[in-house]
Formats: sequence, structure tokens, C-alpha cells
Amino acid sequence: MRDVFVLDIMNNTSIKHDPFAALRIKEFLFFLTSRFFLTLAIQMQSVIVGWQVYQYTKDVLALGLIGLAEAIPFIIVSFFSGHAADTFNRKHIIVLFTSLLILCTTALLYFSTSTATVIQTYGITPIFIVIGCIGVIRGFLGAAFPSFMSQIVPRPLYTNSSTWNSTVWHVASVIGPAAAGFICAVSFTAAYQVNIVLIVISVLSFLFIASKPLPQKEKKESLKESLSAGIKFVFSSQLILGALSLDLFAVLFGGAVAMLPAYADKILKVGSVELGFLRAAPALGAVLMALIIAYKPPTHNAGRNLLLSVAAFGASTILFGISTNFYLSLFFLFLTGAFDNVSVVIRHTILQLSTPDEMRGRVAAVNSIFIGSSNEIGAFESGVTARAMGLKPSVVFGGIMTILVVAAAAKIAPKLRRLNLNSIK
Repeated sequence: MRDVFVLDIMNNTSIKHDPFAALRIKEFLFFLTSRFFLTLAIQMQSVIVGWQVYQYTKDVLALGLIGLAEAIPFIIVSFFSGHAADTFNRKHIIVLFTSLLILCTTALLYFSTSTATVIQTYGITPIFIVIGCIGVIRGFLGAAFPSFMSQIVPRPLYTNSSTWNSTVWHVASVIGPAAAGFICAVSFTAAYQVNIVLIVISVLSFLFIASKPLPQKEKKESLKESLSAGIKFVFSSQLILGALSLDLFAVLFGGAVAMLPAYADKILKVGSVELGFLRAAPALGAVLMALIIAYKPPTHNAGRNLLLSVAAFGASTILFGISTNFYLSLFFLFLTGAFDNVSVVIRHTILQLSTPDEMRGRVAAVNSIFIGSSNEIGAFESGVTARAMGLKPSVVFGGIMTILVVAAAAKIAPKLRRLNLNSIK
């Protein structure tokens, strides 16, 4: 394969493109290892909780409420978590809140045991309370993880590191749901036990990474100024705001994944094992796309690539909504993941290249509010529309709305449409 060249963004010189460059950094490998096992656990947990709640209630709205229970505390703490990530040791934040996730998962494990009387007495309310606590944890991790990653790799490798970070996330998202489906067929208790082991491995892996000094702030800020700085920065940048808004509404309307337990049961007539494969299909598509991106980064004409990939994501969602065949549904979900990963890599690269070091935590927190919470709020929206319109019409409606959002973004944000990441210094 002939060599390709990319722009050294720091020095403005051409260097030989190495698709494995970020992987040659030892601490980045430990970071990816920790990220892999944590994502594996979270993805498994999502399937386990969703299937467990649906088995208890048989209600699509209950599936949407899982997302809402996590999104509300996630959004609330994200305003402070960004400030914390720019003020306190980021490694300590990650280790602390990942450890707290072990306690929350232990509570879910207890609820699943035959000796627990909590569920019999209070219904699924205790599960939602724990999910709310997990939302708080994710709020702090969502700000600390990306800002810490930017301190591990040099600036010229931001696109490459984002690609591999996304790849690892999606590989875990392939394995996690599929594994959860099989283990849930044994018992919810066994699934949660595996979940805890994976989180422990994540914490231990992160301990091998040295703490990094916080970047010096250009000026002293009050708490109020610090909390609002990230929001002001994002809303002052058409590129960042456009990319985040595009992903926000695409995920909000196009997220069919939250309804998969009901879709598997009512439309496709399959069980927990097949549900695991359905949940894993988008991540598998993302992994294969990530391998392509590693060799051919979508940085040239990045704005056009971003808009086209989100539009294709919406079209694939529509086709999934129409399908009643299990294997076709798998394929269309595979395509949603492949197209979504293009937008993920471009968005992460925009954020890394455009954000000052001393503001990374706060901007990452705003990004988490836009993107992370949109998954959960999108789950709630899917539950409401599925209850009102029916499962299949709600999915098709979401795909159509995603395409309309792309058309609006292309018109409203011309800088995003013309974006070429190779030209950002």
C-alpha cells in the first residue's frame, strides 16, 4: 500500500501517516485497556437492565424511563464535572467514580438475587434510583476521560487517537451486548457478577497511567465564571456547536436501540440471545468503519463527510424500522453504527483541535450534555413515540427527522459544511 501523508498540525509540516501511531504510546494502551473494560461493562449493564425492566413491566415506556432516570442527574452534574476536570487531578476523578460504579452495580446485583425483597416490595423504583446514581458517575467520567486522553497523546495524533479510542469503544460495544444476551439467558445475577469483574479490571488498568499536571489557566476565574466558560466557548464556535447539535438531534431522533428489547419481542419474535446480537450490530459496523478510517482519515472535506454520514445513519434507521426480518434488521443496525462512527471521529477531532488545554474538561462536559445525555433522552423520546405511534412508525419517524436535521444543519452552518480538518492549525 502506498504511503499517504497528513499534515503535522503543530509544526505545519508533512509527516508520513502511521495508522498505528497512537498505539505506540504505552500509556495510551493502558488508557484504551481501561476504556475497553469499562465500556464492556457499561454496554452489558445497559442490556441487562433493559431486559430485566422489560421482563418485569412489558412496557416500552419503562424502557424510555430508564434513559430519563440516567439523563437528568447526568445533565445536572455535567455543569460541575467539567469544572472539576479542569480543577482537580483527572486521573483521581476517573479512578474514584469508576470505583463508585462498582458499588452501584453491586446494588443491581443484590436486586437480582432471589433473596432480595426490594423489588417485590417497591417494584422497579430501586433500579431507577441506582440508574440515577450511575448518571451522576457518567457525568464526571464524561468530562474527565476525553480531557485526560488529550494529555496522553501529542496534538498531531489527535485524529489517530480518536479513531482508536472510538474503535475500542465500539469493539467493547460489540462484545458487551452479545455477551450480556447469553449470560442473561442463564441469570441476571450471573450477568451482574461478570459486570463487576470487568469494572474492577478497568480501575486496575488505569492505575498504570501516571497522573498528569493540570494545564495552567490563563486567568483566575470565579466558580460561576468557570462553570459558564465551557458553554460560552461552545456557543461561540459555529464548528463545535454545529457538530454537537447535529449529533444531538441525530441521536435524539434516530436512536432505535433503546426500543430493541420490545422490538425483539414484539416485531422480530426473538429472545435475549438475539437481542444481544441486535445491540451489538451497530458497534460491529462502527468497528469495521474505524479500521477504514485508521488508514484513510475523513479529515479532508470533513464537513461534507459528517453531513453525509449522519444522513446515511438516518436512512439506515428508516430501513431498520421497516424491516420485519431478523437478519435484515441486523444488517441495517450494522449500517447505522458504520455511518455513525464517521461522525463520531470527526466530532471528537474538531473538539480536540479547537479546545484550549485549560478548558478541555468543561468543553468535554458540554459535549457530554449534548451527546451523552441525548442517548438517554432519545431513549425516553423513543419510548413516548413508541407508546403513541407504535414501535415501527416511531423508528421510521426518527430516521426521517434525522435526515431533516442534516438538511437544516447544512443550511444553517456553512462553516461546518465547508470544514476541512487538515487546515485547522
